[in-house]
Parts: sequence; structure tokens; C-alpha cells
Amino acid sequence: MIDVQNGINKARPEKIRCDACPVMCYIADGKSGACDRYANDAGQLVRLDPLTIIENRTEDSGKLVPFLGVDGGADTWRGDLLADADTFITAIGSGTTYPDYKPAPFIVSSEVDGVDMITVVTEGIFSYCGAKVKIDTDRHIGPERSLVRVEGEPVGHVTTGEYGSQMLSLGGVYHLTGGSKKEGRVTCSTLLDLCNCKPVELVIDDGCTVVVQAGRAPIVNGIEENLMRLGCGSATIGMFASQWRGLVDEVVVVDDHITGVVSEHQAGKVIDWPSTGIRVNGRKSTPGRYFQVAQPGTGWGGTDLQDPLNMLSDFNPKIARVGQSMLMVSTTGEQYAYYVLDADLVPIKQDLPEALRGSVERIAENCEPALCSVLFMGGAGGSLRSGVTENPVKLTRSVKNMLTVITVGGAPCHVWPGGGITVMADVTRMPENAFGYVPTPALVAPIEFSMRLQDYQALGGHMDSVMPIADAIKGRVGPQNDHILSGQRPVAHRPDNPWPTRARNYSWNPDERRR
Repeated sequence: MIDVQNGINKARPEKIRCDACPVMCYIADGKSGACDRYANDAGQLVRLDPLTIIENRTEDSGKLVPFLGVDGGADTWRGDLLADADTFITAIGSGTTYPDYKPAPFIVSSEVDGVDMITVVTEGIFSYCGAKVKIDTDRHIGPERSLVRVEGEPVGHVTTGEYGSQMLSLGGVYHLTGGSKKEGRVTCSTLLDLCNCKPVELVIDDGCTVVVQAGRAPIVNGIEENLMRLGCGSATIGMFASQWRGLVDEVVVVDDHITGVVSEHQAGKVIDWPSTGIRVNGRKSTPGRYFQVAQPGTGWGGTDLQDPLNMLSDFNPKIARVGQSMLMVSTTGEQYAYYVLDADLVPIKQDLPEALRGSVERIAENCEPALCSVLFMGGAGGSLRSGVTENPVKLTRSVKNMLTVITVGGAPCHVWPGGGITVMADVTRMPENAFGYVPTPALVAPIEFSMRLQDYQALGGHMDSVMPIADAIKGRVGPQNDHILSGQRPVAHRPDNPWPTRARNYSWNPDERRR
């Protein structure tokens, strides 16, 4: 480039190409790539997020600590390294193995409980990933298999409800790559926010609007949930029948799934509860247990009932009597009403007697706080495994034989049985902002493989790339890495997470494990 006015040659700063993901951005000096994870710093590719290191300490400073070689500040590393057994390098901020041919960014050795250990860390690029979301609520949020949308785009569906919770299956390769460009982008953004514990508003076809945030109460149609039910209506009858005996003539626990009626229920029969002549609109399953007393909804017990009396027919005049009392209550104890039959055997609402208030409060007391749970789920494919060993199937076998322990950002995970390496982990047990993205679109998730040194050698690991954990913490990246790291972020170990490299996590006799 020539400056005509001054006659000076000016070299245009060259862009550098980032190969951390398939997008292969050309990045100008001082700019970051499309993912905001890598930048060009004077011709050097820099990983912007710090490498996250878990320290087995009680406090969490949350400070960003420069790597060795940065002089000056009080936070400069001065050699006061914790013992190997008290330091764990996560994959958060480490970089990726893409395009598959190179070893993982960090393959570190340490000594734990007198045993030589290896931990391989990498940030995986997951197109085959999603989130399983558990929403603690009795309210009907939408029919099973209904689409879940964000910004009008389908990002998942309602799946099989579980005891006291509604369930969603979000993400997956078909939403990320199989639909429109916008659908993929929105799905990736939704997964990123959910996995980083941020709130996301979901709209369910033929259902509700739900705000979901991991570790927080769900908000259904603008109303924050408080309690997760302690059980179905029948279970509630079984638990509290004896506490109602002698205080009220009839108890109905309203529930969309199984409504319980104490006078007919086996729990009532055992304690000689007399019949009341009650008649319930619904499909009788067994005595005192009714299905389909109303339509699903956001009313009493997850039904569409705003008035619970609408689930009853007339009382049997041969059995019912004037002045007979009845308590109707939901499975969380948040909705309740007390009635007395008048001269025409019609239930008339009355104030709840103090003698019954304690039993209603006992139901609520036995309910747990309503929360949203978000589990990241992904399949560790070729690029992840080839970053560990030149023969990827050996890593799969090592995981199946419980010789290798997998963590996600240092958090424990469940490895599904069957072929491949499919993991599922609770995002609330990971350090903050553990997930990133690339605009392919795909989620970037940390994953760590820990094993004994002898087992790593046996699966044909990249032994030439192994470095002591002390060198990794100082920021000395191996020869295969073509970028530099911006610093490190120390976080405190969560006491409820097992320490990933403790020797007791591993099989000392693989043959015994296989049997």
C-alpha cells in the first residue's frame, strides 16, 4: 500500500488464519474470530479465554493470574505451586484438537496418591450435542413431542415427563445442521446460554412459555414455581391418611396423573376409614386411584381445573350425610379448599379449620424447591479421541473398562452404555462460562480424560506431548500448539465433585472390572 501524499510505502498488516474450527477465519491484527475465542495479537494467534485450573482450596479468589514471564503485579506466578494432587487443569480455555491430526492441547502428568497419572484436556467442537432439561413443576407445559421454540425457531421438543417434573430434549445435530441457517444459529445460541447457566425463554407449541435457567426455579407463563410435588395424589394419600383420620370425613388429593381419594384408597381401608358416597369423574384405576379427572393444564395438580369441585359428580345419597366434611388439596399443598355438605348434599366451601392446617403445611414441607436442571449431553467423536491416541478405539475401550475417567470442566459425568463415548453432565457443577461456540454452528465444550500413566502408554497415547503439570500451569504449551494462552483462572474445587485424578476412581484390576 502506498501513501501517495507522502510517498511512503506502508505494509498492510496481514491477516492470520485460525484453524481452531472448520470456519477457518482470517483474523486481522487486533481483531477476534467469529467465535470470539481466538484473536490476532500482532500476528500471533491468542486464545482469549483463560485456562481454568481447579485448586483444592476452600476459597475461590476468581482472579485471573498471568502465566510465568509476565513481570510486575502481585498476582505474577512466583513458584508457590500447590502439590500435583491439589491442582487439576480443565479443558476450559485450553484450545481444540481440530483438525484432528494433532495431540490435545494439554497432556499433563502428575502424581496422585503415589500413582503417576495422565490427564488429557481439550475443548471439543460438538455438533452432536444437546441438553436434557428437567423442569420441576406439576403444570402441563405442553403435549409430549411438541416443538420447543426460541425466536420462532424449533430447538427441541417436549419428551416423556418424569415424577414431578416436565422434561425437554433440546439441540442435537438435526436442529444444529439439518434445518435452516437461522435454526442452527438459534439452537446453538440456546444451548450455549443454557449450558452457561443463563436464562432462556422457551415457547412450546400448544403449551406454555417457560423461562429456564439451570439451578433456578422455572417461570411458567410468567409465574415462578415454588415447589416440586412430593408425589402423586395416591402417594400423598398413603403418606398422610393416618394424620387426617378423625379430623375430616373425606380427603381428595387432586393430581393430573393419579388423583387419590382417601375413603376408597387402600391406605384408608387399613385404618377403617368409612365410606362417604363421593363420586369422581375420571377413569378408576384401583380403589381410591383415578386417572384423567380433568384435562392437563396449569390449574390444580397440573390439571385445567380452577374449581376442583368440577371433577366430582353428585354424592351418593344412600351413603353421604348432611354436614359431612371434605378437604381437597393439590400435591404441593399450595392449593387447598375445605367443604361441608349442605342439606342437598352439595359441597359448600368453608374456612379451613386450624386442625387441618398443619396437615396441609406438612404436604408443602415435604416438597422440594422447584428447580430447572440442565444436563449437557454430547458424543466424543474422532477429533477428541485422536487427540488422546493415534488409535481412537483404544480410548473408547479404556473408558468402557473404567480405566479412564471422563470429566467435563472438572465435573463428573455419566457415560452411557453402548457404542462410542456419549457423556452427560450437570452444568451447575462446572466452573462459570465453561462453554463456548463456533459458528459452524456447534457448541464448544470442555472434556478431560484422566488415567494412570501405564494405562495411557497401553492405549498408545501421545507420550511425546506429555508435560509435567507444573509446566502446564506456567503456560509452557507443547510443540504441537500454535497459539498462546492469555492467562489462567484459578477456581476452587467444589466439595461435592469427586477429585478427577484420585487413584480410587480407577480400576486396579481391569479383569475384575470386566467381569
